Amino acid sequence: MLQFAQDFSALWKGHFSYYNINSVVKGNNKIYAAAENAVFTYDINTQDIEQITTVNGLSGDNISTIHYNNTYGLLLIGYENGLIEVVLDNDDNVLTVVDILDKVTIPASNKRINHFNVFENSVFIATDYGISVFDLERLEFGDTFFIGDQGSQIKVAQTTIFNNYIYAASRGSGIRRGALDNPNLIDFQNWEVITSGDFLGIEALTNTLYATASNRVIYEVENTSLTNLFQYSSAPLDISAVDNNLVLSTDRNVFVYGEGFNLLAQVNLTEEFNTRYTSATINANDIYIGTRDFGVLKTSISATDSFEEVRPDGPLLNTPFSLKAFANTLWVTFGEYSLFFNPYPLNSRGFSYFDGTSWLNIPYSDALEAKCLNSIAINPFNINQVFISSFFNGLLEVNEGVPTFLYNNENSGLESLVLPTDPNYVDIRVGPSKFDEDGLLWTVTSFIPKPLKSYNPSNGEWRSYDFTAIVPDELGSNLGYRDLVLGRDGTKWVASYSFGVIGFNNEGGSQKIKNLSKEANLPHEYVTTLALDNRSQLWIGTIEGLRVLYNTSGFFEDENITADEIIISEDGVAKELLFKQFVSKIVVDGSNNKWVGTVGSGLFYFSSDGQQTIFHFTKENSPLPSNNISEISLDESNGTLYIATEKGLVSFKTGSSSTTEGFATSHVYPNPVRPGFDIVEEKVKIKDLPENVNIKITDIEGNLVAEAQSRTNQRYNGFNLEIDGGIAYWNGKNLANNVVASGVYLIMLSDLDSFETKVLKLMVVR
Repeated sequence: MLQFAQDFSALWKGHFSYYNINSVVKGNNKIYAAAENAVFTYDINTQDIEQITTVNGLSGDNISTIHYNNTYGLLLIGYENGLIEVVLDNDDNVLTVVDILDKVTIPASNKRINHFNVFENSVFIATDYGISVFDLERLEFGDTFFIGDQGSQIKVAQTTIFNNYIYAASRGSGIRRGALDNPNLIDFQNWEVITSGDFLGIEALTNTLYATASNRVIYEVENTSLTNLFQYSSAPLDISAVDNNLVLSTDRNVFVYGEGFNLLAQVNLTEEFNTRYTSATINANDIYIGTRDFGVLKTSISATDSFEEVRPDGPLLNTPFSLKAFANTLWVTFGEYSLFFNPYPLNSRGFSYFDGTSWLNIPYSDALEAKCLNSIAINPFNINQVFISSFFNGLLEVNEGVPTFLYNNENSGLESLVLPTDPNYVDIRVGPSKFDEDGLLWTVTSFIPKPLKSYNPSNGEWRSYDFTAIVPDELGSNLGYRDLVLGRDGTKWVASYSFGVIGFNNEGGSQKIKNLSKEANLPHEYVTTLALDNRSQLWIGTIEGLRVLYNTSGFFEDENITADEIIISEDGVAKELLFKQFVSKIVVDGSNNKWVGTVGSGLFYFSSDGQQTIFHFTKENSPLPSNNISEISLDESNGTLYIATEKGLVSFKTGSSSTTEGFATSHVYPNPVRPGFDIVEEKVKIKDLPENVNIKITDIEGNLVAEAQSRTNQRYNGFNLEIDGGIAYWNGKNLANNVVASGVYLIMLSDLDSFETKVLKLMVVR
């Protein structure tokens, strides 16, 4: 079955990592390199680099192999789950082939695509069940060969064509061959067993057939006999014939052989690039090597000790854990701790910073040995000062992108958890962190009696606040905290593992602490995320659903306070919004609408009250590489929403923006509106608006054309003039719902809070 994937590049952007490469091939004067779930191309002549990602229509699944065919001008991409995708040269469409993926008679564990071998118009696809044939002329599948004993399924690592036979190297079932001119290769009895054993690859080079095995040996295969040529220090991972040469890769070396197994070049690991090799190809005198840590390394046959790194710009890893977008920048950590707040095995992954144009990646070696980095807080009074929580070592301070200080239990107010069996054990599990409006940094440390702490960067003062009135001081019950939001009234709202939502307020000299639990209508005690919206309503995500605390101002005084579910009507039936869903993150935008990430169901965009689903993005209908959303963060300055999944990072242009204090920078664009501009679809934008604004558009004679108000004409409600946070959209239609004529139009802005006004002029030419 064939499907054409959609290109989403108008609104979406991929931010994938290309440090870990598993397959490298050559074709069409380009080098193609596959990372975990994306591909990049390197033009040999111009050195231009382009990316092919989920934004272009790739699935986002784990890539197992790639192959380029010059005759048909296409790239074949094989996946671990059996999916195949075809990327055609000079075509925006990606062809998705799901026949193997959807084949019910093949176990899911056996569908991995291991190798593509193109012969004439056929592709022999080596898989974990056998061999399938795909016709490139008709773009359809032909026969499938189950070539194991008695027609059983066996893992075929690679195939090649030699002397009118198709040879198959299998894992544990030896080398087998079938005559190409035999019309009945579907019958396993027509496959001859050449030898037994565990083979990793097989490749023909002019008059010689080579095979590699798990015993690290490369053999020459002649009829049914094998000759041992060489034993490598580690198992061969990849073997291919390129430009009349044989290229073989192990995790430590790359070998290039000419005719007669003549060694032309050997590339060894170096101290500068301490990594593992995965795959390699050659072009003229150049060798291109896929690595686990540096993308593609380019070297030459004549000088194998000199390397050039080749890869697209991107973050360190495809496993983002925490995000913080602010003022056209993005910070990313990869820290990771389990659902039960266990950071072990401890990870050492560094962090990444995106300035809107390029990425700066800070490896663990430069991060002052801070492990398990997670939450990120940017100082609003000094945006070059950033604090990153470590779920083992404390709190890392970063200035101008450089890690400068690590706060721990010996040099700050931070505390280690205490193990009764080992009083000397130090483990400082700092998690959620946020700056308040006064420039105080608030952090929450798991597994200690006084988890909530404040730090003043201007004077170095630390303060700690006790939670034992709610959370017992036993290590087993105090399992940790997932999120922290700060209310305008000074209340700190904390998402906990087993005690619901904890509210804490120390304003006015007195301390108040209270929690909202399952008894108060939470669907589960494990709260994963919190968000205060523009009306001070607290949106609460748990591992089993969503709730809203509408009366936050009366939280401490109301003895019977409860959270409410949101009831929606679906096909005339009342249902609870996100019933039993694992809610991973909630973000409020400038229109008070809600972005909600889930584990398993993708990303939702709801109206301010949750009654309308504006968008529901999934892996199937968008560039999301996974339906498991781990984190989202909205850059209010430009409306870019960053979305972290278990398989990479993407962003979406929401079209919204943050509000301004006045009309100083308010403007309208495009201006003038020219005949080629589709005003109805693309809309005129009025940008940099206050939170509570009224907009009137009139013609030059003063006749009202359109009118909107922030709290009434919100976006996605079908108005001709809609307001979304700090930006308004006009589709060019008047009160009679007709597109306006050419002329000058006046846009009158009124701030309903400050009574400030401003008039903008707009020229429309049709």
